[in-house]
Amino acid sequence: MPSQQTFSSKDGAVYTTSNGAPVTEPYAASKLGSHGPLLLQDFHHIDLLAHFDRERIPERVVHAKGAGAHGYFEVTHDITDLTCAALFKKVGTKARTTIRFSTVGGESGSADTARDPEASPSKSAPRRVFNNTPVFFIRDPAKFPHFIHTQKRDPQTHLKDPDMFWDYLSQNPESIHQVMILFSDRGTPDGYFHEHGYSGHTFKLCKEDGTYVYTQIHVRADGGFKTLSTETAGKLAGDNPDYGIQTLFESIEKGQYPSWTVYIQTMTPEQAEKFRYNVLDLTKIWPHKEFPLRQVGKIVLNENPQNYFAEIEQAAFAPSHLVPGFEASADPVLQSRLFSYPDTHRHRLGVNYQQLPINSPVAPVANFQRDGQGTFVSQGARPNYQSSIVPLKYSKRPFYSHKHEQFLGGATLDLSEVTELDFEQPRALWSKVMDDGARERLVQNFAGHLGGAKSAEVKARQLSVFAAVDQGLSDRVAKAIGAPTVKPLKVKPAAEALRFRPNASANRN
Repeated sequence: MPSQQTFSSKDGAVYTTSNGAPVTEPYAASKLGSHGPLLLQDFHHIDLLAHFDRERIPERVVHAKGAGAHGYFEVTHDITDLTCAALFKKVGTKARTTIRFSTVGGESGSADTARDPEASPSKSAPRRVFNNTPVFFIRDPAKFPHFIHTQKRDPQTHLKDPDMFWDYLSQNPESIHQVMILFSDRGTPDGYFHEHGYSGHTFKLCKEDGTYVYTQIHVRADGGFKTLSTETAGKLAGDNPDYGIQTLFESIEKGQYPSWTVYIQTMTPEQAEKFRYNVLDLTKIWPHKEFPLRQVGKIVLNENPQNYFAEIEQAAFAPSHLVPGFEASADPVLQSRLFSYPDTHRHRLGVNYQQLPINSPVAPVANFQRDGQGTFVSQGARPNYQSSIVPLKYSKRPFYSHKHEQFLGGATLDLSEVTELDFEQPRALWSKVMDDGARERLVQNFAGHLGGAKSAEVKARQLSVFAAVDQGLSDRVAKAIGAPTVKPLKVKPAAEALRFRPNASANRN
């Protein structure tokens, strides 16, 4: 159904070709007589078909299905004791924001309510990419393409495959924390705006003197995190696969603007050295009792896009789009994404993707990048090299390096190891956070998916991962899928886990 705006607005536009020439009849084509062949001179017809053949751009490899809207981020609390970032210098500062919500593994036509992690990247200053879970499946960046392949389709059958899904996860048991959240009630949120968002990655808030704190961002839905039952989510996937897109658009159209409160957690480098878990480990949370939430601002979405393709499909988000004072940490998956996200946009949208109106920076751009497909902002006659004739000005770095994070070492291939530490937080989730009803639903959700796997080896290996969390969890899933019970996966003790060391001297062995 068209929007209310479409029904109420008529602009009186005159139909034209792509180069602006008026056309009398859009359906007619030039022919040689009534029954003869078409004429090549009919630019309108040729241009119509040629453009139609090129309407589609490559869809995102991940996050292909999504919805989006515009609004603002407002600073509501002072954090100038933590960062020199200009955005946070004054309470009340507002930054225009675009947010795109999406599932992760599905294609562009997949269902919004599928059990899948959901992302909500935000365009403001700074720009961030959030998931609706506080952790992720991996902490080793080279695993990402492998993991995503197993969430998509089998190369021969072109079907979603429970065997390859669980084969990967059972071989990489550091994923269990995220897997438990995904298959819990929170794995099927009620649309796109009744859910929280988490940076997951660790960033740094930096001051002028170079001191910094590590930080994680929490974006909490003011209406609460609302979920759908597995049965309702499944029914909606068939009856209304665009449920998330529809409810977001219609809510804003009615003036019921979704909003979120933004918080941060912070940790000093000294605290990070003593923290039980690696501050750069994407599979771990920071306990709120140790690192309480501190309110920063709010996000409000109050404007629907005028054109979905131009403003949402072409929107390009990247964690590398940072402002001074808000910096990337050495989190290896984050470091990998700093390259991967912009490179995806160069592939999908072209090398000048940041010149598209939805992606163009608020600050004027002056650099030595020129030309390329889709150039809209040429920078005129300004030299395309560092010139003494027309020199650019260079701003001073707003802060200087600190004694922490002075890295020194030889090149090495690094791959994390699984230890007992990787099961502590999932065990707490099962035994302390979930009630009896939530535990039963988790068991049934696991059984409904793992039970579809054909390989007895894969089932047994995943059951051993469950048993490493809690033997009762594993036994209940085994009973539900008719598989033998297994013993816990054997892993190294927690004492052998690699401890975080942020500077050169501490990294030396």
